[in-house]
Amino acid sequence: MMAWRWQSLLLLWIFTNGALSRQWAAWMPQSISAFRDTCVSIPCTFNYPNDIRPSIIHGIWYFNSPYPKNFPPVVLKTKTNTAHDNYMGRTKLLGDIQEFNCTLQIDRLSMDLQGKYYFRVDLGGYNQYTYSEHANLYMLDEPFVSLPQEMVSGSEAELTCRVPDNCPDMKPSVNWMEIEGLEHHSVYGSLEESSSTWTQVSTLKFVPSYKNNGQRLSCKVSFPGTDMEYKGFVTMNVKYAPRIVDINSSFETTEGTQVVFVCVVDSNPVSQVGWYKEGALIKEEVTGNLTLELDYVTFNHDGIYICAAENEYGRTNKTMGLAVMYPPWKPSVNSSAVAMEGETVTILCNTQGNPDPIISIVKDKQVLTSVIFENELVLEIPAITHEHDGEYWCTAENQYGQSNSSFNLTVVFSPLVLPESKCTVSKDTVQCMCTVKANPDPFILFELPEMNLTVSEGDPEFVYSQRNGYIVSSILTLQKNRDLPKPILCSAINLYGKKVHELPFPDTDTLVWAKVGPVGAVVVFVILVAVGGYFIKTREKKNITESSSFIQTEASPTSCSGNGKKNLGKIENQFLSISEKILLSKRQQPSHADTDYANIDFTKRNVKDSFTSPEELTEYAEIRVK
Repeated sequence: MMAWRWQSLLLLWIFTNGALSRQWAAWMPQSISAFRDTCVSIPCTFNYPNDIRPSIIHGIWYFNSPYPKNFPPVVLKTKTNTAHDNYMGRTKLLGDIQEFNCTLQIDRLSMDLQGKYYFRVDLGGYNQYTYSEHANLYMLDEPFVSLPQEMVSGSEAELTCRVPDNCPDMKPSVNWMEIEGLEHHSVYGSLEESSSTWTQVSTLKFVPSYKNNGQRLSCKVSFPGTDMEYKGFVTMNVKYAPRIVDINSSFETTEGTQVVFVCVVDSNPVSQVGWYKEGALIKEEVTGNLTLELDYVTFNHDGIYICAAENEYGRTNKTMGLAVMYPPWKPSVNSSAVAMEGETVTILCNTQGNPDPIISIVKDKQVLTSVIFENELVLEIPAITHEHDGEYWCTAENQYGQSNSSFNLTVVFSPLVLPESKCTVSKDTVQCMCTVKANPDPFILFELPEMNLTVSEGDPEFVYSQRNGYIVSSILTLQKNRDLPKPILCSAINLYGKKVHELPFPDTDTLVWAKVGPVGAVVVFVILVAVGGYFIKTREKKNITESSSFIQTEASPTSCSGNGKKNLGKIENQFLSISEKILLSKRQQPSHADTDYANIDFTKRNVKDSFTSPEELTEYAEIRVK
């Protein structure tokens, strides 16, 4: 069979390289292995250029160096059939060198023969060539046994034992040892070839379980006709999910006693083991034995306890119950929440007592809902408003005591401008108050569109703000210099919306009288003076000269150009009544839009003039107010 292998190798090499286009080339496996004290055959073929016609071909095998000048140990020299002392009587050519076959066999291998082997061809004369291709020989003391990358309980596993089979004179026999405890095991053999080196492969198939973890297996190689044996050992590392092998049984107790829980777990790898109570982790460790000690049992210890173990291959748990007679423990309610106006809010209250308690939900000392002999109570508030904001209490009671828990519900909503928001007007100022209810606190702006002005809370010179709960009042104060700056808008903004509101002023009539009040008083006074003057003039009807009884006021009518017109204006002015002079003087003065008063001077009026005729007296007075 070995001869057939070498012939096949030679034919393949010739086919690959071509018999008619030969060059200096050699082929041999890069590495080959064999058991110590056995033999090995290194397959080899070579070639040389076509133009060389040797009459005879000789070959030399060197150890660890291809250069003769370095005097490497000669493994075998066919011309003289000589070798180094280490190889004398151990080596021979298996192939016919004249047929390009340089296969070398080495017997009685020892560790000092492990290394590199080079072949040199001698075609006569100067036609000698050492090929750079070489084979690495490795010595083995035991077969190579390989485990799968991972062995998992319940999944089929394969173990292989690989034995080199490269010597035609010694055929190995492979057997598995200590496999009796394996479930569903079977053994298969095969022969593998790689680069003209051969390996016997023995495959062991079985289904491992947690029981096989740590078990030792061996592969034994023997050579018939000899007492040589080689063994390879492996220890199985079977992965499996945790198993809880021991845990306490359920029991009852009373407050004040001592309790010890024990949980024993078997797994590979080691599991994360924890004690839980009603889903809450109490103690956890990476271990195979976890103990939980309760030195002084209280009502808080009542319930179901779970020992849970988990690793990457699975999880398992076992439960036990501990019953403790106790009054209700502190109810568990929602954590304080923030909800938006219009949303639905659910308040969940649960507790534990033995016996079961009466549970109630209370707000502002009023019971909203309750249940009897239950551990849970749910209150749903649809479409909440800001009136639902506040503190809620969950109370639980049985014959052993009472306990309660609180829950704060905060309702957030967009700004709401309250009805008391308005503007008021005084003599010198305009004061506008914007009162807003919102949560969270709003940012308030006053806008005066006519003046293109915006004033915020951040401007303390004009705005003063105060807060009371969710109500914020901002007051804008303006000096009243001219007309009222209508409209005044109040804008309130928070995260949930914006509200713009026009602040109302007092009634229009009230504002008008407030504005023209001083002017109205002056007008009434002028009318009274004019009427009194009229009655005086009527009693003093006498002829008067042009130097009339009226003394001109300081404010003269506007003069016209030209002498004639100037005299005419003077004559007309002499016959004007007191009221007419006042009105004329007022018309001639420059117009001021913001003038709210009148000034009248009667100091230059003659009390009596005997020359005034009745016809020249003024019969009326005209008063105009802008």
